[in-house]
Amino acid sequence: MPHDIDSPADMADGIDALRLQVQARDAEIQMLRLVVQKLKLQLLRRNRMLFGSASERLADGSPAPQASLLEGDVLDGIEALKPADRPVSPAANSDERRPANDTPTQRGLPEHLPRESQLHRPETTPEHHDAQGQSCGCGECGGRLREIGRDVSEQLEYVPGRFKVLRHVRPKLACVRCQRVFQAASPSRPIARGLPGPALLAHVMVGKYCDHQPLYRQSGIFARDGVEIDRSTLAGWVDKADDLIDPLVAAVQRYVLAGRKIHGDDTPVKVLAPGSGKTRTARLWVYVRDDRPAGDQGPRAAWFAYSADRGGEHPRSHLRGFQGALQADAYAGWLQLYDGPVQEVACWAHARRPWWNLYLASKRAPHSLAAQALGRIRALYAIEDEIRGQPPDVRCAQRQARAGPLLQAMRGWLQALLPRVSAKSEIAQAIGYSLSRWEALTRYVDDGRLEIDNNAAERALRGVSLGRKNYLFMGSHAGGERAAAFYSLVETAKLNGLDPEAYLSEVFERIAEHPINRIEELLPWNIGRQPQQLPEQGKMAA
Repeated sequence: MPHDIDSPADMADGIDALRLQVQARDAEIQMLRLVVQKLKLQLLRRNRMLFGSASERLADGSPAPQASLLEGDVLDGIEALKPADRPVSPAANSDERRPANDTPTQRGLPEHLPRESQLHRPETTPEHHDAQGQSCGCGECGGRLREIGRDVSEQLEYVPGRFKVLRHVRPKLACVRCQRVFQAASPSRPIARGLPGPALLAHVMVGKYCDHQPLYRQSGIFARDGVEIDRSTLAGWVDKADDLIDPLVAAVQRYVLAGRKIHGDDTPVKVLAPGSGKTRTARLWVYVRDDRPAGDQGPRAAWFAYSADRGGEHPRSHLRGFQGALQADAYAGWLQLYDGPVQEVACWAHARRPWWNLYLASKRAPHSLAAQALGRIRALYAIEDEIRGQPPDVRCAQRQARAGPLLQAMRGWLQALLPRVSAKSEIAQAIGYSLSRWEALTRYVDDGRLEIDNNAAERALRGVSLGRKNYLFMGSHAGGERAAAFYSLVETAKLNGLDPEAYLSEVFERIAEHPINRIEELLPWNIGRQPQQLPEQGKMAA
């Protein structure tokens, strides 16, 4: 009879086949886990973008001394990353700010606001009122009342803005002897023979580009005050006002590009595609000159530019002639700039972001790799908080002494961690982002003028992000260019501590008759000064 039991060789082959099959299944399961993890992170990022808070503040807490590889091994030297102990300000603790038995008092209202007093007398019977209806006697016995004190409380009220009409009257005067006629010249208007005055024109521009009110909404608001101004009329005002400020925006551009270090960034905006009824994605670019963190109190400025797409030729065109450091994100369009006189300075806020997403995906696990990475980056920012506003040489010395060792330790930690995680995982991508840009990320240590991140440019784009939620899309490429021009003046005024509406009102009052070769006098930091009082940087910028 034939033997029905497999030979040892057949059994070994079968075991090897099963082992290979199990290994293949394990690899497939691992791949699926990575896919699931990636999809979860994508969903988390989208939900956070749509519904979550924009804050990326890491809660206090240090990693535990031991953890698994999935939770994150704590390597040697992590204790050295903890910021040095320093006294806590009393303002940091609410229990220290106010005694336990102290009750809050009403905050005083600003003294500059006009006051309108309303007198409230107690009610008495009609027979104890004088001819003016004021109480003059006791409601009980008829005796004379005298004041023994008064309680005064204040209430904040709002009076809506009012329109008014300026009537420019120019009498004609004739000489009784020679019959010669005299008449004053017609006053200058921002728009020749136009309806709006400088303040109204500034109000419309600030409403659209600072307070994010589309023109159709402003038209409705004006109508409630009994002033009917069609949206198309307002659009015409915007177009004419843009023509007026073009030389001033060019002066802002020259001033920004004359700096030795600028911040650059871009953001998408929707623009209507003619004839299709659909929108396309265009870009608004911003370039910011702000050296206050390095102790320089010179003027600050933000210049915006518009482009129909995100091609790399646009930043090359914008920064033609610029020589200095550009702090920006990892957008590939910047790369060709760094082959010339532009020096690359990367942004630690962008390097931190993938770790923050991993930290949220781990449900804020305090021992995860993401938490450890965030802790190391937080130590770098703690140094920046202490030296902000110091001169460049002081900042450079502090960074080299304190941030340099932390960065060296972090690089070693990332390099040791990379071979221990899957090459296709989100952790590997977060590590790769930092290591591939390490030289640009650490360049700030040796130059006190530079910053640790590009937040100055991102702050300048916040208004654009808010505005596009209101107006949804721009009507044309010309509308995008107008938006860039007004954003430049509005954000520059805000950077210099000016009220944008008051600033634009003065600009529109003067610019129509202002000499083009003295346009720098209307820059936000020069407004109201005499030509001989202008700072040197304002003259050079023009």
